[in-house]
Amino acid sequence: MKIDIDINLSSNQKYFVHIDEFDVLNIDHKVAIITNETVSKLHLKTVCEKIKAKELHIVTIKDGEEYKNLETIEYVLNELFKYRIDRKSTLIALGGGVVGDMTGFVASIYQRGVKFIQMPTTLLSQVDARVGGKTGINNKFGKNLIGTFYQPSAVYCESEFLKTLPKREFNAGVAEIIKMAVMFDKEFFEWLKNADFNKKEDLKYAIKRCIEIKAQVVMLDEKENGIRAVLNYGHTFGHVIECEAGYGTYLHGEAVSMGIVMANELAKKIGLLTKKEADEIEDLLKKYDLPTRYNLKNIDKFYDAFFLDKKSSNWVITFILPNGIGQSKMVSDAKEDIVKNILKVFG
Repeated sequence: MKIDIDINLSSNQKYFVHIDEFDVLNIDHKVAIITNETVSKLHLKTVCEKIKAKELHIVTIKDGEEYKNLETIEYVLNELFKYRIDRKSTLIALGGGVVGDMTGFVASIYQRGVKFIQMPTTLLSQVDARVGGKTGINNKFGKNLIGTFYQPSAVYCESEFLKTLPKREFNAGVAEIIKMAVMFDKEFFEWLKNADFNKKEDLKYAIKRCIEIKAQVVMLDEKENGIRAVLNYGHTFGHVIECEAGYGTYLHGEAVSMGIVMANELAKKIGLLTKKEADEIEDLLKKYDLPTRYNLKNIDKFYDAFFLDKKSSNWVITFILPNGIGQSKMVSDAKEDIVKNILKVFG
């Protein structure tokens, strides 16, 4: 199954997302696979057997959000120079969101840009992060504050990779599926209530539907100047949680889950979401054992961290909120006292 991504760039860039179509990949130049220690043990041998290239090199990084930084980027760049990777070469990101974000970033800056392929191995990265060309790394000020928009040449989503995921990692990916449904597709949200992801067809449909939604959004707004920002539902709160708690304490999807509940409290307060709808969303998150409550350490500090969010500017915070289930609204006029009162619920 292929999903066509046609980005309206001056270069008329176009690529496909392949679902369960990875067989043999013939590349007539050098290839460097960037992966981490965990994924390497599980999937690297299988992937290498299916890649036919002039040269094939492996760059292995440490596993974890805490390594998504400039130090790791420098290590990867040095390895690529050591292997004499050139501008005609292709990088392959074999891993989850961290590997995908960093490989995309490296591809965008190495010799001013080389081709790269996304090969996501987690549910979260298959349904969201690996489609659309966002790259990024973290620093002490927040998550993904350094990065680029740089599109891959192809994406391969293999459901076989997901069989080795720990339950917690899998459930973290479901948070992003729920996010997509709440923001864009009420019918999909209702379907999710009875979906069984132990069934391959249900899982494959959810992946397909999320990629279709993401593709439509990215094709309309590649650089996140408008509708693409809606994909950050739960992330404004969630990114602060990740930073405050310390990277690695919560999985990204877990932080997004708690961020969704926080965003819903604000949406309820300003009349965009009913209590019944908020409860339905929270119940669906709980169905997958996702955390829905975060205890803030300091309300003022948490609030101030919002101003580092990439959607905020000129001391105005933009919140992405559900406008009922299946629709969204960007809110930039939420008063400080209202937001802080919402935060007190989690204090």
